[in-house]
Amino acid sequence: FLFKRLCSVPRLYHFCSVPIYLLCVCVYIQIFKSLIGRLVIGQNGILSTPAVSCIIRKIKAAGGIILTASHSPGGPGGEFGVKFEVANGGPAPDIVSEKIYQISKTLEEYAICPDLRVDLSRLGRQEFDLENKFKPFRVEIVDSVEIYLNLLRSIFDFSAIRNLLTGPNQIKIRIDAMNGVMGPYVRRILCDELGAPANSAINCIPLEDFGGQPPDPNLTYATALLEAMKGGEYGFGAAFDADGDRYMILGQNGFFVNASDSLAIIAANLSCIPYFCQMGVRGFGRSMPTSTALDKVAKVMKVPVYETPAGWRYFSNLMDSGRCSLCGEESFGTGSDHLREKDGLWAVLVWLSILAARKQSVEEIVRDHWAKFGRHYYCRFDYEALEPRTAYFIMRDLEALITDKSFSHQQFAVGNNIYSVERTDSFEYIDPVDGTVTKRQGLRIIFSDASRLIFRMSASSHVRATLRIYAESYEKDPSQHNKEPQAVLSPLIAIALKISQIHERTGRKGPTVIT
Repeated sequence: FLFKRLCSVPRLYHFCSVPIYLLCVCVYIQIFKSLIGRLVIGQNGILSTPAVSCIIRKIKAAGGIILTASHSPGGPGGEFGVKFEVANGGPAPDIVSEKIYQISKTLEEYAICPDLRVDLSRLGRQEFDLENKFKPFRVEIVDSVEIYLNLLRSIFDFSAIRNLLTGPNQIKIRIDAMNGVMGPYVRRILCDELGAPANSAINCIPLEDFGGQPPDPNLTYATALLEAMKGGEYGFGAAFDADGDRYMILGQNGFFVNASDSLAIIAANLSCIPYFCQMGVRGFGRSMPTSTALDKVAKVMKVPVYETPAGWRYFSNLMDSGRCSLCGEESFGTGSDHLREKDGLWAVLVWLSILAARKQSVEEIVRDHWAKFGRHYYCRFDYEALEPRTAYFIMRDLEALITDKSFSHQQFAVGNNIYSVERTDSFEYIDPVDGTVTKRQGLRIIFSDASRLIFRMSASSHVRATLRIYAESYEKDPSQHNKEPQAVLSPLIAIALKISQIHERTGRKGPTVIT
């Protein structure tokens, strides 16, 4: 119950709803046999996902519950999800999720306290006399930002970032909180603490429906930020999703940094961050669909790269075991071993630290990176809100096609391009820490020139599915680095559309979102 998307539960969408907190907490208490004696809740019910992870680790909590639509539409007709974080501050691993799901099926009743009133606006401890073994039962309302801010102070050189934003050679920034929970963090940390002008931050009031737009930080939905950046007034722009674990980076004139490049550039510039100068770099992790740009950096730095399924929970074991210092996903999630969650604001502060240290623009830093490591042209096509059976059969038939022996070493001619299949598989992951095997995590076609096509399906709600197609092509020659990604990748996309027949089988004329 706690680990499934609760899209079928009507009207459970309010960020700060006390009844929802109490409902989830009561179920949680029931499952764990009344072991909970203290609740810690962010002021006004607001906590970002990274802040929850931070607080869990700081106070050594048993776990945490996050009520969120994440980067999906909110409001009465939108999404609602419950995320459970375990004691290390990371997402529940599959074995924990499955165990609690099985226990939840045995529940016949749970107790609620309909007359209990918790003032979420008042900082401090509130005590209640409940019918359990804890006397009293404590609810503690904490500052949503302070504990997380203190952690960031220990990671970054705030004076260098402050000088970048306020000094004689300051740059103007534009930050879009997309009406999710990140507004208080942006105001407090970037504006109050680091000196960015108050008008640098937009859409900072958390709204139940995120202002009617999906709080998804990409070029499709963060249009207000994109248009502002295109004007040339701002040197750095960023947007966050609703719960603060995803981000997008833009440079002056709207120069877009895709998430895979951002991860690789961060990896190549970790020496700009005091935390990594002190702790060192042990290894990198990326989800399988993420481009292999990170692998090029890792090879130069002589550290291992762990390729995992999509989902941050797979990185937690790697970080807990000391194998991994930096992780990322192509879906605009990046983080390090300072927490066990992806962390959008942390990533933005890393970028500001790099700008401060290198004294270059976003575009200059990206182009220098391409010149050194090569450019990985990359895009993702999302076909959203598909009928689940249709999506399932497309993936089933595609798997049968590409894993057939006759498909191996097949050649595809598209215009002047010829692509030779080198290998294909249905991706599976063996956790190097505990040996857990996770199968069927996406279909891969890898060509002889290292180009890749990946197909992956994910649930987007209780009645619809999303099918994603990823295309990647590597170019070492700097003279070929100025092309449009979709133009470079169009032959690969043509192959993907031909073998999947997705347009013919869904009636669609194109993807819902391209990133």
